Amino acid sequence: MPEALKASLRALFLNRYAQFRRHLHMRLGSEDLANDALHETYLRVENMTPPSAIKYPSAYLYRIALNIAEDQRKSNARMLSVPEIEGLYELADELADPGRTLEAKNEIEALERALAELPKRRRLIVIAARVDEMPHREIAVRFGVSVRTVEKELRAGLEHCCERLGRDFIQRFGPGAGKQSKQYE
Repeated sequence: MPEALKASLRALFLNRYAQFRRHLHMRLGSEDLANDALHETYLRVENMTPPSAIKYPSAYLYRIALNIAEDQRKSNARMLSVPEIEGLYELADELADPGRTLEAKNEIEALERALAELPKRRRLIVIAARVDEMPHREIAVRFGVSVRTVEKELRAGLEHCCERLGRDFIQRFGPGAGKQSKQYE
C-alpha cells in the first residue's frame, strides 16, 4: 500500500504543480522561493516512506512545501543579503587604501621603536600583557615579581609608547580608570 500511496502523491503533485506554485507564490511573496520549495517537495516525496493513509493528500503536499519554504527562509535569514555583501566589498576597498596602509605601517614601526627604547623587562611585560594577552598574575610569576610591579611596569611602558606615538594614555582599569595621564595632558 505505501508504494501505491507514494505513486498517487507523485501523480497528484505533478497534476497540481501549477496550482501549488501559484498558491505558494502568493503565500510566500517570492516566485523563486516557491519554485525551490516545490522542487524540494518533489524530492522528499520521492525519498519518503509515506504513512499508511493520508486523509487530505493535496493539503499534505502543500504543508510539506510550506515547511520547506519556512526552513529555507530561516536558513537564508542567517546569510547576508546582496546589498550587505556589496557594502562589505566597498568597506574592504576603503580599508585597503594605500595611504592608510602606509600610515599603519609607519605607526607600527614607531611603536616598535618605542618598545625598543624600554628596559628589557618592561618591554617584555608590555608585550606579554598586550600582545600575548597574559593575565597579570601569570606575568608576575614568569618574571618573579609582584602583580603590583607588573601593573606599574605595564603602565610606565604604555605611557612611554603613547608619548612616542603622540597619543593620550587613558587608564582602562583600576583607580583612575578612564582618565588621561596627568603627565601628558
